[in-house]
Amino acid sequence: MKEHIIETQEPRPTATASAHTKTPKSQLSQLPPPPAGKPIRIVVVEDDEWLRENMAAEINQAGDLQCINGYSSGEAALKGIPEDSAQVVLMDIGLPGMDGVECVRKLKTVLPSAQVLMLTVYAESERVFAALLAGADGYLLKRSTTGELTEAIRKVHQGESPMDWRIARQMAQYFGRMGKARPGLPVLTGREREALELLAGGAGRKEIADRLGIAAETLTAHIKSIYQKLHAHCRGKAAAADLRK
Repeated sequence: MKEHIIETQEPRPTATASAHTKTPKSQLSQLPPPPAGKPIRIVVVEDDEWLRENMAAEINQAGDLQCINGYSSGEAALKGIPEDSAQVVLMDIGLPGMDGVECVRKLKTVLPSAQVLMLTVYAESERVFAALLAGADGYLLKRSTTGELTEAIRKVHQGESPMDWRIARQMAQYFGRMGKARPGLPVLTGREREALELLAGGAGRKEIADRLGIAAETLTAHIKSIYQKLHAHCRGKAAAADLRK
């Protein structure tokens, strides 16, 4: 299976599009459209034109997925994605100008229903965690294979959120520092804390489910709840900051 990582590919042609140009829909639609049945609508936000086009082509090969647009900057994405009615957004965390973290923060205020996966070259836990605090629903390494890319899109669309030990550790530290949440903000349940601590320790999901004596689906629900509570804390902080202005 081919990987997205750029260094392993043939030299790319020099990009001619400006920093705020959409990827032409004619290019995104070179492959036959997916069969009827409401495919998942996806937008790619990536300043590297070659990578953006490559990901779009791979997405369009899956019958249940459709890349409907692409943007090379956060500024352009904020203007276009609400009109695209995108369901899943793949967003480069290191966009020039407005970076991916700030873009997802603003996008979630105008299109909260969109599921956002951050694209990153390395598992940079601090930047990824900042994106999660801003409202992102998970992240994906750019070197992921085509199968990993399409599976991640399907899972985040179904409400599942990936979480490795690095991110779990930062979440555990964050909720630990928070202590008792301010009135109106949720706290983790005992079982959620147990699951998070095991994830932070490097345990796999099957091992965690077995150790806690719960079904895999229940563990997935716990992880989803942790993400929701993290986002609620972030929204609460933003609202409190607005009131102080």
